[in-house]
Amino acid sequence: MFTVARLGTLAPKFDVAFGFVSSHPNPDSPDILSRETRETGRTVHEGSSRDPCPGVGALCETGHVSNLLDAPFLTTAPAATFAEPASSPALLLLGQAADLASERGVECTGDLPLASDPGLVERARAARAALGDRAFVLGHHYQRDEVVAFADVTGDSFKLAREAAARPEAEYIIFCGVHFMAESADILTSDAQQVILPDLAAGCSMADMAAIGQVEDAWAALGEAGVADDVVPVTYMNSTAAIKAFTGRHDGTVCTSSNAEVALRWAFDQVGGIEGTGKVLFLPDQHLGRNTAVEKLGMNLDDCVVYDPRKPLGGLTQEQLRDARMILWRGHCSVHGRFSRQNIVDVRAKVPGVTVLVHPECKNEVVSAADMVGSTEYIIKALEAAEPGSSWAIGTELNLVRRLAAAHPDKNVHYLDSTVCFCSTMNRIDLPHLVWTMESLLEGRVPNHIVVDEDDARWARAALDQMLALPGA
Repeated sequence: MFTVARLGTLAPKFDVAFGFVSSHPNPDSPDILSRETRETGRTVHEGSSRDPCPGVGALCETGHVSNLLDAPFLTTAPAATFAEPASSPALLLLGQAADLASERGVECTGDLPLASDPGLVERARAARAALGDRAFVLGHHYQRDEVVAFADVTGDSFKLAREAAARPEAEYIIFCGVHFMAESADILTSDAQQVILPDLAAGCSMADMAAIGQVEDAWAALGEAGVADDVVPVTYMNSTAAIKAFTGRHDGTVCTSSNAEVALRWAFDQVGGIEGTGKVLFLPDQHLGRNTAVEKLGMNLDDCVVYDPRKPLGGLTQEQLRDARMILWRGHCSVHGRFSRQNIVDVRAKVPGVTVLVHPECKNEVVSAADMVGSTEYIIKALEAAEPGSSWAIGTELNLVRRLAAAHPDKNVHYLDSTVCFCSTMNRIDLPHLVWTMESLLEGRVPNHIVVDEDDARWARAALDQMLALPGA
């Protein structure tokens, strides 16, 4: 099953293993498909992504300011106590060079994204004002400041999808996030609303690590191994609509980084409880699954096995599958996967009394060495409640950490990694794409309309509804 995309002149270079390299539109390129072989479901992208900055092509090429801090339209700037991480010449654009000490797919650009030309700001303001209540703009926490400045609400992926569903009067939902988030918004909103992703190349490497064909093959392999009847699938919110639908068809549920513990307890209860012999197939982030099982449910690392879809039977023996309690898909976040235990050792040596706060998508060695672990919303609230003068090292996406430093100048905020690393696919949504989207809507064109297959949407909604029915949801 493939994603169908009718694109115009974006023409980004693409590396199959790691994602898009070029981050700006090319007005001279021919029409292309964003990724003809992308096995993320049957989502149809209606409309075309023609030049996102019509009339300002030269500005897209040469009008960028040299650093985000130089942009006069930014709403925030890092506090004086924030130490900007150094660029690394060894870590270039995503897909061009690798940090060989990291997991496969854990890449870093080595620099912050360039801001768009300030001349676009007035166009953005005018277009946003003209759209009024017809449009609702969502901005993920990992978005760049120039986009967040025009968001009606910010949050994590599930919060934003629910916010969209709570605005039935909005004809257009402009989702400044990544592809799977826009899919979730389409599933939860009404048929009268149209969800738009300003750049179809804004994908998620983690979500793409679990293709629906691979997962269906894995489930068949579990059946052949004689364990499928004792397995409940649980998928992280950071997955495609097709994977959520698969989970719904097999009586599983969706989880977020905030409620993963509750979701796993529910799943194990369906197959005899945590003390029994039942299993959970956790998709697609192995680290969130492992951390929740070990740190929250009291399981051992030996209870967890990693299923590699590129290998027969996931690279496991039938005995390993029978003995396992957590079958973890071999996927991970390309940003959170960079943080290491050594980062924590280094920051503790440099900053006496620092509190290390990390996201549960980090590796277990990082989570076990940190002082606090939580979702993006948890991290934000922790900083809000922190004592003035306290020191924090934050292990999550850089745009959010910089924003937190700016919002809390009375606290010493440090980025846990010593090298610049932001979510490069998220940052494909920039001001030119947002302006192009809003101006297209004003001209009567709906670009990059995200439409999830009706059957997938029904089953994905069933899995999401099961999550909403969990205790404390």
